[in-house]
Amino acid sequence: MGNKKIKVALVGNPNCGKTSLFNALTGLNQKVANFPGVTVDKKTGYCQLTDAYGNDIDAEIIDLPGTYSLYPKSMDEHVTFQLLCDPRNALHPDITVVIADASNLKRSLFLCTQIIDLKTPVVLALNMMDLVEKKGLVIDIPMLEKKLGIKVIPINARQKVGIEELKLAIAGDLTAPRADFINIRSFAPEVVDLIQKTTHVNSDYVAFQIANNYELIPFFKENPHKKEIIKSFLEEHNFKSSNLQAAETLERYKILTEKVIKDVVVQKDVIQKKQFTSKLDRILTHKVFGYVFFLLILFLIFQAVFAWSTLPMEWVQQGFQKLREFTQNTLPPGFFNDLLVNGIFAGLSGIVVFIPQIAILFTFIAILEDTGYMARVSFIMDKLLRKFGLNGKSIIPLVSGVACAVPAIMSTRTIQSWKERTITILVTPLMSCSARIPVYTLLISMVVPNRYVLNSINLQGLVLMGLYLIGFFTALFAAFLLSFVLKAKERGYYIMEMPVYRMPRWSNIGITIVEKVKIFLFDAGKIIIAISIILWALASFGPGDRFKNIEQKYSKTEYTSTLSSQEIKHHIQAEKIAASYAGSFGRFIEPVIKPLGFDWKIGIALITSFAAREAFVGTMATIYSVGEEDSHQSIKEKMMADINPQTLKPTYSIAVGYSLMIFYAFAMQCMSTLAVVYRETKSWKIPVFQFAYMGVLAYCASFLVYHLFK
Repeated sequence: MGNKKIKVALVGNPNCGKTSLFNALTGLNQKVANFPGVTVDKKTGYCQLTDAYGNDIDAEIIDLPGTYSLYPKSMDEHVTFQLLCDPRNALHPDITVVIADASNLKRSLFLCTQIIDLKTPVVLALNMMDLVEKKGLVIDIPMLEKKLGIKVIPINARQKVGIEELKLAIAGDLTAPRADFINIRSFAPEVVDLIQKTTHVNSDYVAFQIANNYELIPFFKENPHKKEIIKSFLEEHNFKSSNLQAAETLERYKILTEKVIKDVVVQKDVIQKKQFTSKLDRILTHKVFGYVFFLLILFLIFQAVFAWSTLPMEWVQQGFQKLREFTQNTLPPGFFNDLLVNGIFAGLSGIVVFIPQIAILFTFIAILEDTGYMARVSFIMDKLLRKFGLNGKSIIPLVSGVACAVPAIMSTRTIQSWKERTITILVTPLMSCSARIPVYTLLISMVVPNRYVLNSINLQGLVLMGLYLIGFFTALFAAFLLSFVLKAKERGYYIMEMPVYRMPRWSNIGITIVEKVKIFLFDAGKIIIAISIILWALASFGPGDRFKNIEQKYSKTEYTSTLSSQEIKHHIQAEKIAASYAGSFGRFIEPVIKPLGFDWKIGIALITSFAAREAFVGTMATIYSVGEEDSHQSIKEKMMADINPQTLKPTYSIAVGYSLMIFYAFAMQCMSTLAVVYRETKSWKIPVFQFAYMGVLAYCASFLVYHLFK
């Protein structure tokens, strides 16, 4: 007989420490997917609990999207509502843990009392107790338990204080009957009775919530007859949802203020000292210095990405070179040796070498988020974004787009205005994502000197920062133009609460880095390895007798008498690649991309990049490795040594390098992003328009840059 299994939902306001608690409970034993039927992230993890009798319990922890109440206004909140208010939902929790910001208890308890009235087992985790003490407050925990009728556990999730006590509470007996926090039946008694009879729920408040949001419940979608009964009954009894929600909110806050907070929270010091957070915000959210500080942070991040990653990248390159040499010398020459060395290892090295830079970038992003600074970035950007037709909430997807456009576009569901959400979706891919880093850093290292300006500023880091800023300002300009194209009557609002500044929790940072590197390495890596193998095959074989004819050509006396054996091998290799299936396809599209300074080899990489932008590096590594016996050179060295046969000059000149960077900065080369845009908008028109306008923008900008530097 196996262990008892339970589902535990973590619910709380945004910035209450829910993610820290989730990580503290689950560690690395977690995964991210989507909730069934929607594109909202479902983060689940597992932990072992032990009850009072020593029995083991397997707990599935479900991290629900942050919300301020059970009245859903966005897709995130729809999910939370459906899981908590619909007992038929497959993910309906056995136990709900409400995480409350103890330093702002009234706001947090509003959501908690709503969940209490759902009549499901509840545990309240009072987080950030250290801040309560700093504010000179004392919370009477036993009195709060008595007032709410539930178990209350004080914790500090970031420092893992109180986690074991919380686990014991979750594993304990939480089935004791509780009185309703407010008498919701008095608001609409006939409606509550009908819903209870129709759905067989045992809570007045669940019935009331269903009456307010029955269209969101899958049960009624599957039973349209009962849906019509509910709809007509609500109309008959003049059920005004918005008025009743407002009345409930006022009643709930009144009881919280007069009968709970008043008796539970004690002020130790009458005169409060100014908090460190408010002092720091005078600078970081200043209308001028806030932007200066943000640009300074970006500058330092991109300097570090290049400066700190140089040595580990060299180690990775040397490791792969030794691996390729060992394999080449150990295995017998032939098909398998060539596939392994020039197909798989070449493609794999092109992705693994950039892990140090990816890890450094995500370390900084995670630190900024964990300290509370990213909320300040959202705040100072609000006024700026509104001038370009965006909502203040748009900064979250835009900043998230630096990591990956896919989750960034999914996060736009919190934007209520259709127009502002659509514009945000259309411009977010212009932000340079982590998939572009391998392309940028490879090209920058080839065409930008590795020297310092003013003896301290790395020039390559400046160029990388410039590419990110170009993406951001282009996104703003595109949003400004789109605001005149898209028409809508509704207006969006941006409301957020600033979290206090905190020291980063390094275990959280570590988990984030491991997650992001795993996604980069395994998700993108699988695509790149597959592409590398296919490209190796396409570049190693050609139609008809082309390869045979090339070998016969260079076996003639006119070549053997004038060229060395090494030169003959080089010429044979170059002509075989050009005559291969890959070369034939590249030459077919070459006339279209030649005005941008690109040759057929770059053309192949542009096509494979539509599967994943990172594939550019793996593609070039494979193309320049096929038929190459010398595996000592890195992909950068091979590309820098490549000579244009027409101009007899290096193929990757400054003009070509910058042209490629700009093309990758603007082009929509990500099928995953296009797919998620379709899923979020339920229309092919938007992703098709997005692909077209970004493609035209990339081509025109690349053309101008190439001819400017040429």
